Amino acid sequence: KGKCPEDGWDESTIELFLHELAIMDSNNFLGNCGVGEREGRVASGLVARRHYRLIHGIGRSGDISAVQPKAAGSSLLNKLTNSVVLDVIKMAGVRTVSSCFVVPMATGMSLTLCFLTLRHKRPKAKYIIWPRIDQKSCFKSMITAGFEPVVIENVLEGDELRTDLKAVEAKIKALGAENILCVHSTTSCFAPRVPDRLEELAVICANYDIPHIVNNAYGVQSSKCMHLIQQGARVGRIDAFVQSLDKNFMVPVGGAIIAGFNESFIQEISKMYPGRASASPSLDVLITLLSLGTSGYKKLLKERKEMFSYLSSELKKLADNHNERLLDTPHNPISLAMSLKNLDETNDAAVTQLGSMLFTRQVSGARVVPCGSVQTVNNYTFKGFMSHANNYPCAYLNAASAIGIKKQDVDVFLKRLDKCLKTFRKEAKQEKSINEISDSNAATEQLEE
Repeated sequence: KGKCPEDGWDESTIELFLHELAIMDSNNFLGNCGVGEREGRVASGLVARRHYRLIHGIGRSGDISAVQPKAAGSSLLNKLTNSVVLDVIKMAGVRTVSSCFVVPMATGMSLTLCFLTLRHKRPKAKYIIWPRIDQKSCFKSMITAGFEPVVIENVLEGDELRTDLKAVEAKIKALGAENILCVHSTTSCFAPRVPDRLEELAVICANYDIPHIVNNAYGVQSSKCMHLIQQGARVGRIDAFVQSLDKNFMVPVGGAIIAGFNESFIQEISKMYPGRASASPSLDVLITLLSLGTSGYKKLLKERKEMFSYLSSELKKLADNHNERLLDTPHNPISLAMSLKNLDETNDAAVTQLGSMLFTRQVSGARVVPCGSVQTVNNYTFKGFMSHANNYPCAYLNAASAIGIKKQDVDVFLKRLDKCLKTFRKEAKQEKSINEISDSNAATEQLEE
């Protein structure tokens, strides 16, 4: 049926299935005689076993989704993977998605492929409207495709950074709709930035007849992000949404899913990919989904949501203990931010030092964001880089509850963060005492004089 099984398969069943697919590829035929330049020959047995002897990759030179006659097994694997992934995307919340395909590139390059496909539809266009998110790959995806990003600064609402819809519409009017390739919006992101106002952006795109590409990097694991995409497509226009395989399905880095609501446009994108492609990302995600089944994946999504609530409540307690606060970002369903105001006021370098301390204590993924850092990316200068705004009110620390996180991860992180913050408080106290003593001595010397 081309759907993800309800209950996961055991490993031996999956291996048997993969071996059956592999013997359908010509390089594994007994008595095969290959006289071409690409015959699926592999020098190392270890490499052959690592890929289950599925060596030919996917697609043909003109279309990544095309069937390759001498690689029937690999072609079947590709079609099954795309079908199973489509089923999971529907299950995760985007019920009206019509088509998708796995592409062996991470999210940034997959976005570039979408922009290059739109180039042929809108030859006059040179601009991409981009509500600011301080993440380099999605920014560089536009530059690499040869377009000029038009950065729309976010609006501060409480602690949250939200889409400035008026600025988006004003910029469309100023540049002219025909000169704009698309609006490039974002769902999953680091707090205090929250997912873009997708429904409103989709309506603007529909009204001005401008394509809309959504960077949904790690949004499949969030019912809120998927709901935004579904609603955006219902009330307005979303041409494609792109998500990472590794962040959403816990497989090695190197693949993404390009999905959309118009099958012919998604096929156009797949045909834009030049040449054949590695089957590894498709193989990895198919093995993973067959082993989990829909019940296993739903369980992971449920656990992630529970861990988000737990991380949120415990991080709030820790923040209160250190006279800081958990920033109020209710529209962000994955990432949290805790202020580092006291640390920032103590010492300019203290915030970045905290990041180093956490990393050396084997805490990965936590980001510390100081105030006022400036960074240039492809000749574009961003003030307050990493904070998604020119002047965010305070320095802060990020932590995320992503798929696969365990209670132990949260507990160990909070324990180590608490220790690091106590170290800073102790040092600050000692420094204050030393300053008070030196001030007292100076005062005594003045009196004696």
